[in-house]
Amino acid sequence: MTISVAQAQLFFLAFTRIMAIIIHVPVFGGQTIPTQVRIGLGMALALVLVPWQPLPPEAESIGFLAYAIAIGKEIIIGTLVGFAADLTFGAIQAAGAAMGIGSGFESGRIFNPTMGEAGSAFDQLFVMVATMVFIVINGHHLVLMALQRTFDVVPLNSALPFNGLEAVMRTTATFIAAGIQLALPVMTALLLTDLTLGLLARVAPQVQVYFLGLPVKVAVALVALGLTFAVMSPVLSPMYKATAENMLVFIK
Repeated sequence: MTISVAQAQLFFLAFTRIMAIIIHVPVFGGQTIPTQVRIGLGMALALVLVPWQPLPPEAESIGFLAYAIAIGKEIIIGTLVGFAADLTFGAIQAAGAAMGIGSGFESGRIFNPTMGEAGSAFDQLFVMVATMVFIVINGHHLVLMALQRTFDVVPLNSALPFNGLEAVMRTTATFIAAGIQLALPVMTALLLTDLTLGLLARVAPQVQVYFLGLPVKVAVALVALGLTFAVMSPVLSPMYKATAENMLVFIK
């Protein structure tokens, strides 16, 4: 089988869009995944997911300047689609960071290679459990299906479909609110603990509230987090399923 220059150019355009998308999904393109694996995954997805059609014999290759512009457009489209997927994991990370505030774990922050940022052991535990829920409900399959549909919505080397910031702002606000809602049980428990310790300091000044509060807040945070895990799956499932839809909203 002979591969023309035009077919090779289309393959590289598809590969560019796919790589721009998967680098925003920690499950596929996190920093813990070697670069060689990410590139190999992008090539495999380009071969499998893109609806390849035979080009007519008279199909000509794209000029250098036009091809550079086409690559730039594919990077923009892939970044928009990937940003929608990144919003979900950003909301999860924001929820974990909000839970960790005042929990007693913030004094020891470690680097999280999956998300590419530093955080406490508390919020990293929450992020890891949320990521496992993402895999259990086959969220990665939804992302791959949405990735394939982007080529149906916006074919390769077509005009940029993005026409405003309204969808981006609305979706971003929705996921920020969802992250705060996930963190509310733990934040509420820690707030009530602080109020209780404050009242104890007023009633019994001889009690060393500072030294007593640290282990108490750690225990309350862990118990509240355990209770949050029990109800987290029904809340996360709609978020993850909406991710695939939002990946297409930005480019429709």
